[in-house]
Amino acid sequence: MDTAAKVMVGLVGLIHVYILVLEMFLWNTSLGRRTFGTSHEFAAETAMLAGNQGLYNGFLAAGLFYGLAAGSLSFQVFFLICVMIAGLYGAATVSLRILYVQTVPAAIALVLVLLAR
Repeated sequence: MDTAAKVMVGLVGLIHVYILVLEMFLWNTSLGRRTFGTSHEFAAETAMLAGNQGLYNGFLAAGLFYGLAAGSLSFQVFFLICVMIAGLYGAATVSLRILYVQTVPAAIALVLVLLAR
Protein backbone atom coordinates (compact mmCIF):
# COMPACT_ATOMS: atom_id res chain seq x y z
CA MET A 1 0.00 0.00 0.00
CA ASP A 2 2.88 2.35 0.79
CA THR A 3 4.31 1.99 -2.72
CA ALA A 4 0.92 2.61 -4.33
CA ALA A 5 0.49 5.74 -2.20
CA LYS A 6 3.91 7.08 -3.20
CA VAL A 7 3.26 6.35 -6.87
CA MET A 8 -0.08 8.17 -6.77
CA VAL A 9 1.34 11.19 -4.92
CA GLY A 10 4.12 11.32 -7.51
CA LEU A 11 1.61 11.01 -10.34
CA VAL A 12 -0.46 13.90 -8.96
CA GLY A 13 2.75 15.94 -8.71
CA LEU A 14 3.64 15.12 -12.32
CA ILE A 15 0.14 16.09 -13.48
CA HIS A 16 0.70 19.49 -11.91
CA VAL A 17 4.13 19.87 -13.50
CA TYR A 18 2.45 19.15 -16.84
CA ILE A 19 -0.25 21.75 -16.11
CA LEU A 20 2.51 24.23 -15.17
CA VAL A 21 4.21 23.66 -18.54
CA LEU A 22 0.94 24.00 -20.43
CA GLU A 23 -0.09 27.20 -18.66
CA MET A 24 3.29 28.92 -18.38
CA PHE A 25 5.02 27.92 -21.60
CA LEU A 26 2.53 26.40 -24.04
CA TRP A 27 -0.55 28.57 -23.46
CA ASN A 28 -0.24 30.36 -26.82
CA THR A 29 0.63 27.24 -28.81
CA SER A 30 -1.81 25.04 -30.68
CA LEU A 31 -1.40 22.36 -27.98
CA GLY A 32 -2.21 24.83 -25.20
CA ARG A 33 -5.20 26.28 -27.05
CA ARG A 34 -6.51 22.81 -27.94
CA THR A 35 -6.05 21.54 -24.37
CA PHE A 36 -7.91 24.45 -22.81
CA GLY A 37 -10.32 25.08 -25.70
CA THR A 38 -9.28 28.69 -26.26
CA SER A 39 -8.97 30.83 -29.34
CA HIS A 40 -5.74 32.45 -30.47
CA GLU A 41 -7.08 35.85 -29.41
CA PHE A 42 -8.21 34.70 -25.97
CA ALA A 43 -4.90 32.91 -25.34
CA ALA A 44 -2.96 36.04 -26.29
CA GLU A 45 -5.07 38.22 -23.99
CA THR A 46 -4.85 35.87 -21.01
CA ALA A 47 -1.27 34.58 -21.24
CA MET A 48 -0.15 36.44 -18.11
CA LEU A 49 -3.09 35.06 -16.11
CA ALA A 50 -2.38 31.54 -17.34
CA GLY A 51 1.28 31.91 -16.40
CA ASN A 52 0.23 32.87 -12.89
CA GLN A 53 -2.05 29.83 -12.68
CA GLY A 54 0.81 27.65 -13.91
CA LEU A 55 3.07 28.96 -11.17
CA TYR A 56 0.49 27.99 -8.53
CA ASN A 57 0.29 24.49 -10.02
CA GLY A 58 4.06 24.32 -9.73
CA PHE A 59 3.83 25.12 -6.04
CA LEU A 60 1.33 22.28 -5.60
CA ALA A 61 3.73 19.91 -7.36
CA ALA A 62 6.68 21.13 -5.30
CA GLY A 63 4.78 20.54 -2.06
CA LEU A 64 3.85 17.02 -3.12
CA PHE A 65 7.41 16.18 -4.19
CA TYR A 66 8.78 17.62 -0.95
CA GLY A 67 6.29 15.51 0.99
CA LEU A 68 7.52 12.40 -0.83
CA ALA A 69 11.22 13.21 -0.46
CA ALA A 70 10.92 14.08 3.23
CA GLY A 71 8.49 11.26 3.96
CA SER A 72 6.17 13.87 5.42
CA LEU A 73 2.62 12.63 5.81
CA SER A 74 1.41 16.09 6.78
CA PHE A 75 2.84 17.69 3.60
CA GLN A 76 1.34 15.01 1.41
CA VAL A 77 -2.07 15.27 3.03
CA PHE A 78 -2.08 19.08 3.02
CA PHE A 79 -1.07 19.41 -0.64
CA LEU A 80 -3.40 16.63 -1.80
CA ILE A 81 -6.28 18.43 -0.09
CA CYS A 82 -5.18 21.69 -1.77
CA VAL A 83 -5.22 19.93 -5.15
CA MET A 84 -8.67 18.53 -4.44
CA ILE A 85 -10.07 21.93 -3.47
CA ALA A 86 -8.53 23.56 -6.55
CA GLY A 87 -9.94 20.77 -8.70
CA LEU A 88 -13.41 21.11 -7.22
CA TYR A 89 -13.36 24.86 -7.77
CA GLY A 90 -12.12 24.43 -11.33
CA ALA A 91 -14.75 21.79 -12.06
CA ALA A 92 -17.49 24.07 -10.73
CA THR A 93 -16.33 27.21 -12.52
CA VAL A 94 -14.45 26.15 -15.66
CA SER A 95 -14.89 22.56 -16.81
CA LEU A 96 -16.13 19.31 -15.30
CA ARG A 97 -13.11 17.65 -16.92
CA ILE A 98 -10.93 19.20 -14.19
CA LEU A 99 -12.71 17.00 -11.66
CA TYR A 100 -11.36 13.90 -13.42
CA VAL A 101 -7.90 15.25 -14.21
CA GLN A 102 -7.16 16.85 -10.84
CA THR A 103 -9.58 15.94 -8.08
CA VAL A 104 -10.07 12.21 -8.64
CA PRO A 105 -6.33 11.33 -8.78
CA ALA A 106 -5.69 13.49 -5.70
CA ALA A 107 -8.56 11.83 -3.82
CA ILE A 108 -7.26 8.38 -4.70
CA ALA A 109 -3.75 9.39 -3.59
CA LEU A 110 -5.10 10.81 -0.34
CA VAL A 111 -6.98 7.60 0.48
CA LEU A 112 -3.88 5.52 -0.29
CA VAL A 113 -1.64 7.81 1.79
CA LEU A 114 -4.00 7.55 4.76
CA LEU A 115 -4.36 3.77 4.41
CA ALA A 116 -0.56 3.38 4.24
CA ARG A 117 -0.12 5.02 7.67
